[in-house]
Amino acid sequence: MSEGFRARDIGLRAQKKILGRMASNKSVAKVFIDETTGSLLDNVYRLAKAYTGNRKEAEKLVKNIIKLVVKLGVLYRNGQFSNEELHHAERFKQRFHSTAMAVVSFYEVDFSYDRMYLLTALAEARTALGLLVGRHLTDKSITRIDSIFNFFGDPQFLDTVFRRDSELRPELGRVVEDMNRAMDEGGM
Repeated sequence: MSEGFRARDIGLRAQKKILGRMASNKSVAKVFIDETTGSLLDNVYRLAKAYTGNRKEAEKLVKNIIKLVVKLGVLYRNGQFSNEELHHAERFKQRFHSTAMAVVSFYEVDFSYDRMYLLTALAEARTALGLLVGRHLTDKSITRIDSIFNFFGDPQFLDTVFRRDSELRPELGRVVEDMNRAMDEGGM
C-alpha cells in the first residue's frame, strides 16, 4: 500500500463528488435543504432570472450555491477543517450574516442603500470563504465560488435591485422576506 493512500481521503472525495452531482437535481437537493432555504433559493433564482433575462444563467447560479453549501457541509461533518480554518468559517459566517442584515435594511429603509458597504462586505466574505476552502476544494469549485460572488458583487446588479423604482423590487422583496424568516429560524 502506498504511503500517500488513505481510504478515508478517497471516501471523502467520493462523497463530495457524489453530493455535488446530486445537488444539481432539485428533488435530491430538497433532502439537504430545509423549506425556508429552498424558498430563499427559489426566490434568488427568480431575481437572477429577472435581472439577467437568462434562465440557464439563473439556474447555474443557484446550482453553484447548492453545490457549495453541500460540499461545505460534507467537509464540516467529516471534521476536515483545522482550527485556523474554523476561525475563517466563523469570520465568513459573521460577514455573511451582516451582509444579509444590510440587504434587509437597504430594502426596508428608504434611501439607506450603500453600495460600497455591500461590496466591501461581500469581498470580506469571499476572502474568508477562500481561506476556509482553499486546500479542500478543486479549482472548479473555487471557480463556482468566484462566479457566485461576481454575480452578487456586480455594482450594476446591486444598483439595479436596490433602486426604489426598480422593476425587480417584488423579487427582491420575496428574497428579503425569506432572509428574515431564515434569520428568525437561526439559519443565517
